[in-house]
Amino acid sequence: QLQLVESGGGLVQPGGSLRLSCAASGFTLGSYTIGWFRQAPGKEREGVSCISSRGGSTNYADSVKGRFTISRDNTKNTVYLQMNSLKPEDTAIYYCAAARLWPCVSDGRSNWGQGTQVTVSS
Repeated sequence: QLQLVESGGGLVQPGGSLRLSCAASGFTLGSYTIGWFRQAPGKEREGVSCISSRGGSTNYADSVKGRFTISRDNTKNTVYLQMNSLKPEDTAIYYCAAARLWPCVSDGRSNWGQGTQVTVSS
């Protein structure tokens, strides 16, 4: 199983921005489609955005289209999620994982890490 580590979460006011990072350990991230997923209290984990192995294709949940941007730098073995215009409903633990692009779902080849907490509140 592949291991990914998320970072970059925090507390931000509505309308603010955060950039999350997903780093690979011990393998080449550029060989995989990677997705960002989130789980809010009392809700199931959902796909937020996925990006193909070379970054040429992306997929976004309707709830984040136009506000979030997924990108990757395979030379740094890292995938990013730039989150702008954050809303309280974006509050969740965010995870990254190896994924399928369409639909944006985990493909089971990586372990779920601890995630990074994003809290949007005034």
